Amino acid sequence: MSEKRPLILVTNDDGIQAKGIRSLIEAVEPFGDVVIVAPDKPQSGMGHAITVNDVLRLNPSPLYDQYDAYTCSGTPVDCVKLAIAEVIKGKPDLLVSGINHGENSASNVLYSGTMSAAVEGAMEDIPSIGFSLLDFDKDADFSGSKWAVQEVVKRALNGEFPKKTCLNVNIPQLKEEEIKGIRVCRQAKAYWKDSFDKRYDNFGKPYYWLKGEFNRDDWNEDTDIWALDNGYVSIVPTQFDMTAYHAISEINEWEF
Repeated sequence: MSEKRPLILVTNDDGIQAKGIRSLIEAVEPFGDVVIVAPDKPQSGMGHAITVNDVLRLNPSPLYDQYDAYTCSGTPVDCVKLAIAEVIKGKPDLLVSGINHGENSASNVLYSGTMSAAVEGAMEDIPSIGFSLLDFDKDADFSGSKWAVQEVVKRALNGEFPKKTCLNVNIPQLKEEEIKGIRVCRQAKAYWKDSFDKRYDNFGKPYYWLKGEFNRDDWNEDTDIWALDNGYVSIVPTQFDMTAYHAISEINEWEF
């Protein structure tokens, strides 16, 4: 009797038609049975948003007729919740999200729908990984990503996955033979300094385009940005407990 294959849930934030999710499906298919629940339209930058003021639609997708595949009208987190409750009716053995078109290093992780899907999986005690490629182009070359995805997924399925933790994996835009390896890192201290481009429509009413400049003061070699700058795939173990433990004693000194 053959051993049962792991069940792998695939989602993303760029939408089910994105090139990145196609590449992710191809990379993980050898490791298990694939179920796909992904947004029916791009949902980048949605963070951990959920749909509470509208209905959610879940429809079979004809794009991947060889798999159990669905589109969801909501956010990446909605996709994970509906996959567990209505599609799988249980928990998968692994959740993978991506491959995102664009990096999710440093503070970018806070805004990322790709990583929020993985965080939601971690909250459900599901081994979860978010994958991102350092190329925002919709036609980005994902050929070098397959090696990185398979190296990480292989170990995630065979090892002891840390509880209440997901992995944030960023991949440099390099060919497989050019990638130097994989480094486990911390999140770099680098942030966006926001600005807005104010414009006017034909009726003279103002509207705004968000712009920004990425500020980086952290050049240490143990960070995700350093790894990516130097040709490595970065892995940052990520948790959803946002407690600033170091500040508890300081706040207690306020003597409430």
